Amino acid sequence: MVHMTRRGQLVLVAATVIAVALVPIVLASLQLGYHDDVRATADYDDDPSADALRVLERAVATESTSIPSQYAWAANDSAVTAVRTGLQPRLDRLQTSRIEDGVHYNITYNGTATRQWKDANCPSGPDRQFGDCVADRGVVAQDRVGRTHVLAVGFDVTTTTERGETTVTVVLETSGRSSW
Repeated sequence: MVHMTRRGQLVLVAATVIAVALVPIVLASLQLGYHDDVRATADYDDDPSADALRVLERAVATESTSIPSQYAWAANDSAVTAVRTGLQPRLDRLQTSRIEDGVHYNITYNGTATRQWKDANCPSGPDRQFGDCVADRGVVAQDRVGRTHVLAVGFDVTTTTERGETTVTVVLETSGRSSW
């Protein structure tokens, strides 16, 4: 037979009170979904896909600025070629820019995404403010007072790291907005 003293009973009661007090804390932390700050750990790198998209966004904005002054709407095909030719060195550099870090980018134009963007963003009919839009080889251009304006460029960006591969389709608008 076990003989319990008052001190033993007091310890048992105190342990029970502490255990009961901890239950709401444990439940609250489970409901909040607490986890360590992943970005604070040493082996976490910023999202390399987001880095690539920022570089592409700047390149598209820069490359599209000179197009209206150089190309009439009748030469919109040449304007699209000029944009793609102007972007190519930047795309080439970006694809291998982080090889030392174990990151490789594969960047291709996405004609389907730009056609969808054009259909959603270029109104037709008599109430539109500007002329026709075309989606050509991953670039959306519009007739504005007889000049070619580049509105958007669509890409598929595949980022390969030691952790795996991620593909993002993005349509970058020359105004600085983007559709993901």
